[in-house]
Amino acid sequence: MNTNQLNTETIDQYISQFTPEVQTILLKLRNVIKNAAPLAQEKISYQMPTFYLKGNLVHFAAYKTHIGFYPSPSGITAFSNELKEYKTTKGAVQFSLDQPLPFGLIEKIVRYRVEENLNPKISPI
Repeated sequence: MNTNQLNTETIDQYISQFTPEVQTILLKLRNVIKNAAPLAQEKISYQMPTFYLKGNLVHFAAYKTHIGFYPSPSGITAFSNELKEYKTTKGAVQFSLDQPLPFGLIEKIVRYRVEENLNPKISPI
C-alpha cells in the first residue's frame, strides 16, 4: 500500500503523511480530479483517496517511487494509446515521481469516467 500505513479518514489526512514534495503533487492531482468531476464526493476507500459519483470514479495513492492512479479497467482501456509510456495493469497506471504527472491526460480520463458513471450503458434484457 502507501508508504505509511496510517489509518486516515479524509483525503487531507492521507496527503499530510507524505513529504512536502509529494504533498504538492497529490494536492495538484486532487484539484485536477475535482475540476474534472465537480459533482463527485471525496472519501477514503481501499485506504486511498477516492472520488465517488454514482459509484467509484477514480482512486489515487502515493508510493515510494510513483503515484498510482486507478480509473477502473475501462479508463485504462479507453486511453491505452496515450498510456503506453507508463506502467499499467488492468485497472491502474503508475506515474513515476521523478517525472511530471500528465495532468491533462488525467483530466481527460476523469472526464471519461464521469460520463461513464453518469450514463451507464443499458444492457439488453
